[in-house]
Amino acid sequence: MQKFYLHICLILSSVLLISATTAVKQKWISVKWVSDGDTIVLGDGQHVRYIGINAPEIAHDNYKAEAFGYAAKKYNQSIVQSKKVRLEFDKEKYDRYGRLLAYIYLLDGTFINKEMIEKGFAYLLPRSPNLKYEKMFLQTQRDAMSAKQGMWHNWKEQEGEGYLGSKISKRFHVKTCSYGKRIKKRNRVFFIRKWDAFWSGFAPCKRCIRSKG
Repeated sequence: MQKFYLHICLILSSVLLISATTAVKQKWISVKWVSDGDTIVLGDGQHVRYIGINAPEIAHDNYKAEAFGYAAKKYNQSIVQSKKVRLEFDKEKYDRYGRLLAYIYLLDGTFINKEMIEKGFAYLLPRSPNLKYEKMFLQTQRDAMSAKQGMWHNWKEQEGEGYLGSKISKRFHVKTCSYGKRIKKRNRVFFIRKWDAFWSGFAPCKRCIRSKG
């Protein structure tokens, strides 16, 4: 009987430990500010960059705003501003700018990173080693493209000489881009249109491609 009670105590201790651990993981914190479509500032002042996605840019420094840049920021504000959120991390916790890298969830379970892609206000941005939800995000993006959501609505692009993609970085470039020229032949993928590159899960090189059209 004593062994039985000891066994029960061990089980209860394990349950309490798991519950305590879960409670730590389920920490909620308020969003103080929304910087753009993929970056927020928490109540404690920490800047958070959404993992796995990229929203069109708003005007900053010497760069003009990209199409849907402010629309993406506005939508992000509408769903997270002053709300409590939970952060989930991947392999890396910070980027080179010192920002937290995270997947963001609302109390009702809304997965913000996925939501931004689903509504067409962001696109998949694969970046190793933080690839936990890459396949999910790609399928969500394809669904958004098919449904003509957000940036994919009335999509138009001029016929050009095509684009070079890298199987390693999952970025695509104009053919004259110095970074694109460095891609080894065995790692090159050719796309006729930007649409095809996005559909395949490649993101544009920010040095040579800054707009959707």
